[in-house]
Amino acid sequence: MALLLAIESSCDETAVAIVRGSVGGATEVLASEISSQIALHREHGGVVPELASRNHSLRLRGLVEFALTEAGVSIGEIDAFAATNGPGLASSLLIGSTAAKGMACATGKPFLGINHLEGHLLSPFLNQTSVPPHVALIVSGGHTLLLDVEGPGRYQKIGSTRDDAAGEAYDKVGKMLGLPYPGGPEIEKVAREGNSEAYDFPRSMLHEPHLDFSFSGLKTAVLYTLQREAGNISIPDIAASFQQAVIDILVQKAMRAAKLTGRGEVALSGGVSLNKALRAALQHACEQNGLALSVATPDFCADNAAMIAFAALLRFLAGETSPLDNDIHPNLPLV
Repeated sequence: MALLLAIESSCDETAVAIVRGSVGGATEVLASEISSQIALHREHGGVVPELASRNHSLRLRGLVEFALTEAGVSIGEIDAFAATNGPGLASSLLIGSTAAKGMACATGKPFLGINHLEGHLLSPFLNQTSVPPHVALIVSGGHTLLLDVEGPGRYQKIGSTRDDAAGEAYDKVGKMLGLPYPGGPEIEKVAREGNSEAYDFPRSMLHEPHLDFSFSGLKTAVLYTLQREAGNISIPDIAASFQQAVIDILVQKAMRAAKLTGRGEVALSGGVSLNKALRAALQHACEQNGLALSVATPDFCADNAAMIAFAALLRFLAGETSPLDNDIHPNLPLV
């Protein structure tokens, strides 16, 4: 059995988790603590990097101490320490990475730098004993990716966004509609009262031979509609129609990816995977196509340290560690 403590600080969530696991066994999450900064950044309409890093510094030590207490272990019992080393905001990544390295040095234990996107990718399997071959759809504020997954560490990118990520489009459209930040949850809430067929927004690249995404045209179409029909707009209808366009693109591309790769399972992860309409549409499509669907539990969809700890644990149990001079990479690709 190995005990691992991980820190996630890639953007505006300060998170610490402690997990326990062994080769071939299910991973047990002993503690998963998150300190959200949404209220702090809401008045600015988005994340302010300087404020984010300052608050990571203020909150991290207390979260580590609380997580150790919650898990019922001492820092000396931890077998390895991990932190997100990219992608993300440089000033935020530095806080978590430096702290994890410091604890590793102080205790003489190994350190692992983990890709934030790998944490998301693996999160649907956090409570399982293995990661099966599958097609992974990662949908977050900064990324929209399709990957062919053979197993942990064996990934091939088969589709990505060429401009805005889906979550980014949600936030920008939410701002256009005058909704609070972050826009994703607010649009989902408002869309429940709207007609998803009220506006025929574009489904960009839906019929192209590749599996890449584009959401900038959809965002622009919403803007032009708001300008053209000013004073005669139903916000719920706009929100519902926009959301349906995003879902149609994501689901149809995922189904094509499964057919192309021959995989029998699709996994959905990332902050946008909290969207209930997306989950339902993807579940329905998988059932129609005879595919299994794995989705991270709600606690592990948005940025969290448990997913980073799980990714690190799999690598640690496979004999991998990172050098202490391992640097952060704000634009770190997954593959």
